[in-house]
Parts: sequence; structure tokens; C-alpha cells
Amino acid sequence: MRIVFAGTPETALPSLEALVASRHDVVAVVTRPDAPAGRGRTLTPSPVALAAEKHGIEVLKPAKPSDPDFMARLRELAPDCVPIVAYGALIRREALDIPQYGWVNLHFSVLPSWRGAAPVQRAIMAGDEVTGATVFSLVEELDAGPVLGTITELIREDDTTAELLERLAHWGSKLLVDVIDHIEDGDIAAVPQPEDNISYAPKLTTQEARIDWNRPAFAVDRHIRGCTPAPGAWTTLAGERVKIGPATIADERTLEPGHIEAGKREVRVGTATTDLVLGEVQAVGKKRMAAADWARGTSFGAEPAFDGTSA
Repeated sequence: MRIVFAGTPETALPSLEALVASRHDVVAVVTRPDAPAGRGRTLTPSPVALAAEKHGIEVLKPAKPSDPDFMARLRELAPDCVPIVAYGALIRREALDIPQYGWVNLHFSVLPSWRGAAPVQRAIMAGDEVTGATVFSLVEELDAGPVLGTITELIREDDTTAELLERLAHWGSKLLVDVIDHIEDGDIAAVPQPEDNISYAPKLTTQEARIDWNRPAFAVDRHIRGCTPAPGAWTTLAGERVKIGPATIADERTLEPGHIEAGKREVRVGTATTDLVLGEVQAVGKKRMAAADWARGTSFGAEPAFDGTSA
């Protein structure tokens, strides 16, 4: 089967590599245009673009998928199917109709739960015990197309978004290739999504990533893990933003919400229930470091507490 693959971030790389290694012919890759990266804000190709170039695969970088030149090239390539993983732009009907078997999307949730841009983050933050990945036929409505295949994955108690997404990208790539194999063999049927239990996962904003220390420890823990690595959970101390990495829930409560106890070996922060023992902390303009090292270089008041919490 002739394949044009659409994807952009590192999350999409396992699927691209799996398709390249499969029986199918990846004739081109569609990815987002080069974007500024690093301190110098140098225009840099996407991870998918770099991987495709290493394989000698043609790379298409339309500003929009509706771009006439891109549409013309897609018709010339005449793909049988376009698998898509975290591409990052909406695909309109005109493009969806070009491949014989349509566009098939690998999405990192068990649909119809968590339709949208941040399914893994939202699943962790909501306290879900199980998530997964779904391959479905792409339609113009957000993540609403009929399902071609699903896998499930347990969410571990210490999973961050990065760790869970890495597993889902790995297993999801195998699911994607299996689905495309069956599409070519003609022995698979798409099943409409249920119309109940639909939930949405909009992209996390920086403001949403702010920690509310007045919540229970388990909720703060989920919040931090769901925001790791991006956009990064944060709080403020004396008006300065501080990023907080995954923490450990303590067995007892010794502090009021947001209050800090900095010892030689650990730093504790109070919540509505038990304390949290901080892992890594990153102050503005500094590298991530162990919480105890951060505390040693930080000036605290008489009753140290993060901003916005009770005295």
C-alpha cells in the first residue's frame, strides 16, 4: 500500500519508523513547517521531518493542509492511505477524500474519552486508572470518526505525561501498522463511536498548570505529573515563578496548604491533606535541581509559603 505519513513531534516517530519497516511503501511525509527552537530561536525542522530525511523520504511542509500546491502534490502522490499521528493541523474534506482508504488517525486515548489535543495529560490529571490508544477513520468533526482498532494501557501511580505517552506511542505504532495491514487485506470494518461518555481534552494552558496547594495531596500529585514535562506545573514564591517536578505523597500532615519546610535532605509542602515531598524544582533562569539543593540557595521568610496560601 502507498502511504503518505502525517506527523510532527517525537511522539509520532515510533509510528513513522514502524511504517517504514512494514510491508507498506512510505512515499512522503507531511509535517508542520520549521519552527523556532533553542535559545537562538533558530528555525528547526520537526522531529518527523528529520527522521524522514534520514530515510530519504520526500518531506512536505505546507503552511496549511488546504494549501493548493500541497493538495496538488498529494494528488500526484496518489496515496492509498494517510496515517496521521499528532500532526497539529485540521484536515478538511477535500484532503480527506484524496486517498482511497482515507486518513487514519492514531489518538492516545480510548475514544470517545478525551477527544482533543491533550488526552494523556487530562487522563492523568483526572485520576483515570486506564487509558490507551485508538486508530480511527479521520472525519472533520474532532476525533469523532469510526474506530478501527483500540489498545488499553494501565496508568501507573507515578506516571508522568512523558512516561505514559512514550509507552502509548510505542504500542500505538504497532496498532497503527496492524490496522493498515488489515485495511489492505480488506478484512477490517470501522465501528461508530458510542454517543455517550464523551469527554474532551483541550490543550493545557500555562495558567491551568498553576498548582493549587489547597487541593488534596493526591490531586496536586496528579496535577504535577499530568503537566510534566509540558507546560510544567508551577507556583510562585515571593512573586517569582517556580516550576515543580513530580513529588512524593507523604504519610502524614505537618504543614498548612502551601507552607514549606526545607530540611537538609528534603523539602515538604503542605496540601489540604498530607504533605508532598518535592522532587525537582526549577527557579526562573536556573536549571532543574533537587529540591533540597534549590532550598539551600533560596531565601525564605519566617513562615515560608508559596504565594496565594494562608499565613
